Amino acid sequence: MCNHRWFLLGLLVCFASVTTADEYHARLLVPRSVKSARATEEQTTEYWIDKAQSILADKLEQSSRLNTNRAKNIILFLGDGMSVHTITATRAFLGDSSEQVSFEQFPYTGLSKTYSVNKLVPDSACTSTAYLSGVKANYGTIGVTAQVPKNDCEAGIDNRTHTESIAKWAQDAGKWAGLVTTARVTHASPAGVYAHTANRDWETDSKIKSSGCVSGTEQNVDIASQLVEWPVGKNLRVIMGGGRRNFIDEEELDEEGIEGKRSDGRNLTAEWLADKYEQGASAAYVWNKDGLLNVNLDKTEYLLGLFSSSHCPYHGDLEREGLTETVPSLSEMTEAAIQLLNNNDKGYFLFVEGARIDMAHHSTRAHRSIEDTAEFARAVELARKMTNEEDTLIVVTSDHSHTMTINGYPTRGSDIFGLAPMTADDNLPYTVLSYANGPGFSKTYSTKKGRRDLSDADLDDPKYRYMATVPLDSETHGGDDVGVFASGPYAHYFSGNYEQTNIPALMAYAADIGPFAKSALAAKDVKATKNFSGANKIMEPSKE
Repeated sequence: MCNHRWFLLGLLVCFASVTTADEYHARLLVPRSVKSARATEEQTTEYWIDKAQSILADKLEQSSRLNTNRAKNIILFLGDGMSVHTITATRAFLGDSSEQVSFEQFPYTGLSKTYSVNKLVPDSACTSTAYLSGVKANYGTIGVTAQVPKNDCEAGIDNRTHTESIAKWAQDAGKWAGLVTTARVTHASPAGVYAHTANRDWETDSKIKSSGCVSGTEQNVDIASQLVEWPVGKNLRVIMGGGRRNFIDEEELDEEGIEGKRSDGRNLTAEWLADKYEQGASAAYVWNKDGLLNVNLDKTEYLLGLFSSSHCPYHGDLEREGLTETVPSLSEMTEAAIQLLNNNDKGYFLFVEGARIDMAHHSTRAHRSIEDTAEFARAVELARKMTNEEDTLIVVTSDHSHTMTINGYPTRGSDIFGLAPMTADDNLPYTVLSYANGPGFSKTYSTKKGRRDLSDADLDDPKYRYMATVPLDSETHGGDDVGVFASGPYAHYFSGNYEQTNIPALMAYAADIGPFAKSALAAKDVKATKNFSGANKIMEPSKE
């Protein structure tokens, strides 16, 4: 009989139908051979000692030359919903669980706490305020303090509740700023760069009207209008993603014949171009990949690219649906953004979001999520090659996690999208990846027969909904901490476990901008010293 432990460790291939089990391990289903090229050498002590010595040497070199240069450029990569489990699954998807995705090779790593003021498990709106403005807020709100509850029409238009993002700090310092996303450019995460609203759903005027927030002399302004009219959004040099429908009226069609969502008759795309032309600036609006490729990025000062009516397609679907010549990938958008922003001698701040990692998780379509994470990692790798570690700080993180887990003792080299190599106590197979809740419940349970037999499930289908324990139309976020990976000036400051609000503070300090510029911190120290001295004088005992 095969040794069960060796099978689980992937060091011995068993051939027979093994049915033994104990209280910790379920029955084996179909044993799989280990395909790792390192299978033999990993069995030796020397392999692991040599590997540890190599890592230690790298750490010693890093500690001997900490990069304390001023960051000319800052790039914040946001993998929306990119939990630690998602990164681990992507690592396996790319070939071997011992390998690393691009940003895992960054020299410094930390963890951030993602909760919001009123929710243990947050959404992408309140977290965007945290990692872009350094302020914790309420669930569903963007760019405002926790004094603004979601849907509060009056509190949301009070400028005293509005926060400032690192994009504004960069612009105030003479740097250029831009955003790239695979979501609508008015969606929750990118909106954190420039918008202030009591409800993340108010992307167009029609959404505000349907909410009832239209009374009074001061009106709530939709996110798309803020992008075109308000200072931070108006001055963004690069805006790329999806969301054309939020820029045109419902009676107007976009370039692909899809109607808009606005009800005010405005064409914000035309207004954006007109504003730039009035300034005498070189600006371009593009709506497909061909248009982007024809832009002279070395001579363009402003670029607006809206490549879909709503969100951009999932990365894997670009090839499967023949869209690679129509819609640019996240990597291609990132490359164009960096090329344009490099035209400013004072540097830039760039926000890049892999948005559809999150959306695939919500539908429990793990295959799509992992594919998008792999593309996100490629965009990070490209950015690092296009920039200099000496003057460019790159930070990679996530806004929140998801409920997907990796389980079932899969063997090394096995298909991360496949079945676990054992059955459960009901003698039925289950998938390596599964969710705590979500629409995958229908693929897991039958109302008449109980748990479904997944033996013949088409797990190669990227649209397959993975197992879920609790039935929900949309899988929820998770509340666990998320990873932070940093490279470049002051990257060593991103080590440890800290509030998500620390991220923009550390980036701003590295670039010497905003309220965390050295001059601002020095002035605050002087004020604090004076206040402290004054307090001491008040507390001094009387000499009488």
